[in-house]
Amino acid sequence: MSALRRKFGDDYQVVTTSSSGSGAQPQGPGQGAQQQLVPKKKRQRFVDKNGRCNVQHGNLGSETSRYLSDLFTTLVDLKWRWNLFIFILTYTVAWLFMASMWWLIAYTRGDLNKAHVGNYTPCVANVYNFPSAFLFFIETEATIGYGYRYITDKCPEGIILFLFQSILGSIVDAFLIGCMFIKMSQPKKRAETLMFSEHAVISMRDGKLTLMFRVGNLRNSHMVSAQIRCKLLKG
Repeated sequence: MSALRRKFGDDYQVVTTSSSGSGAQPQGPGQGAQQQLVPKKKRQRFVDKNGRCNVQHGNLGSETSRYLSDLFTTLVDLKWRWNLFIFILTYTVAWLFMASMWWLIAYTRGDLNKAHVGNYTPCVANVYNFPSAFLFFIETEATIGYGYRYITDKCPEGIILFLFQSILGSIVDAFLIGCMFIKMSQPKKRAETLMFSEHAVISMRDGKLTLMFRVGNLRNSHMVSAQIRCKLLKG
């Protein structure tokens, strides 16, 4: 049996079965017995070796609305693909919305048709259509300022929209960039370079039975004030 265990590992167990036909004579001990390799049922771990807890919350009902009350933490806890999707979607929607507002001002004032008139002063110079309004917004928001498109003093609604654009851009940048920065600074993958011994032992230490296992750090950097918590489950 020990040879079979060394060959197939601990994922299989040896099961002894006895086979007897009808009308067969009684057999001695060990006769007619067959050994079979049966795969062991893998027991699900309560806590993985990387520290992740295999507990899923269920039957929360209306409690899922509580995640929206703490939206910032919810975004930080999302997976990277959802974070990048929300990051790109938020900026895209905000840019298109603000560009549409600049285009709407130019459209209502008639700047799109009178922009080429020599003595006419538009709200935003050199804005003829939606692409030019979008380029003006990007130049203003990103503080590029090529100098070709600019706001004139004949447009009070444009000045108000410019102030609103500055405030909205600061809020979106602070929220999304802060969320991405905190998510990148979380050492969730630090456990990948921590190794635990495959087996734990119970032996005498200081006159008491003690459960012992080994933990190894693969990195050269030291972990200061590290704390280890263990959970013991009794069936």
